[in-house]
Amino acid sequence: MKAALYNAFQGQISIDSVSDPIPSEFGVVIKVEASGLCLSDWHGWMGHDKDIVLPHVPGHELAGTVMAVGKEVNNWSEGQRVTVPFVGGCGACTYCLEGNQQVCDFQFQPGFTAWGSFAEYVAIDYADVNLVELPNDINFLEAAGLGCRFITAYRGVREQGKLTSDQTIAVHGCGGVGLSVIQIAKGIGAKVLAIDIGEEKCKKAGELGADFTINASKNDVVQAIKDFSGGGVHVSIDALGHTTTCLNSILGLRKRGKHVQIGLMTASHTAPPIPMPLVVANELEILGSHGMQAHKYGEMFAFIKAAGIDLGKMINETISLEEVPMHLPQMHQSSSAGITVINSF
Repeated sequence: MKAALYNAFQGQISIDSVSDPIPSEFGVVIKVEASGLCLSDWHGWMGHDKDIVLPHVPGHELAGTVMAVGKEVNNWSEGQRVTVPFVGGCGACTYCLEGNQQVCDFQFQPGFTAWGSFAEYVAIDYADVNLVELPNDINFLEAAGLGCRFITAYRGVREQGKLTSDQTIAVHGCGGVGLSVIQIAKGIGAKVLAIDIGEEKCKKAGELGADFTINASKNDVVQAIKDFSGGGVHVSIDALGHTTTCLNSILGLRKRGKHVQIGLMTASHTAPPIPMPLVVANELEILGSHGMQAHKYGEMFAFIKAAGIDLGKMINETISLEEVPMHLPQMHQSSSAGITVINSF
């Protein structure tokens, strides 16, 4: 099969012919129909993820068709339209048995712990635990943006932030996760403040429903948040993963507010100056959010339908597999709003 492959971190990415994957006893092989290009893939290529073993094929936001099934798989058959969360559980550890596969002790992550979906085919392990059948009204392109960005935003807002319709939420960073947060929050009925340094992303945030946008390159972010919200927001999301966005998110909270950290932080941003005296005095909550369990997708699909969310509005660009070597190394510099999806292999 064809795949985007690199042999060194920060090295050349090439489109090579590699061996077709075969399913493990508990796994399947999926024909990739669409795969999102995500900043996490760039982090992996940079060498920020210790799970990656070289040579490596990236890609973790995928949708496709089951092509081969392992002999111990019970719930899946060839031809089914499926997607997967970017964190897969083993199904047997303490956290999986609790229903929290997103923090599995032995998690399977396509594009990180194993070769990923920037290829014609991808092998997915623990299929009975992790595969999700796609509803007929969600196409492969739309589903490719679910596996990392939308599901992470959904769980961050609904489960961790526990946002309600009478509350106000701020989202720091209007990339794929941030734009997903906006759609989900508006679906709940909350007021939304969107913050980014780029005019294009602020504009996109407004188009997707943000009630107020703040250009962080031109404004005092914390003061602008407090002015709009009357003293601070109930929930705030750092969707980027940066010292500044993390701190602004915490400082923009009202008393007893919740900060949810979704954006991954690189080595230079792993120790933001969290104002712990303020956390104590104002009874703030500092929460992490890491993907979402496969068994929660049904609830999410029902929410998307009930809220009338158009997942297609998130897609900014479609590219071919051959274009990955040009796009991936530049992802951290992108100012475009929305999601780039590979749909030609």
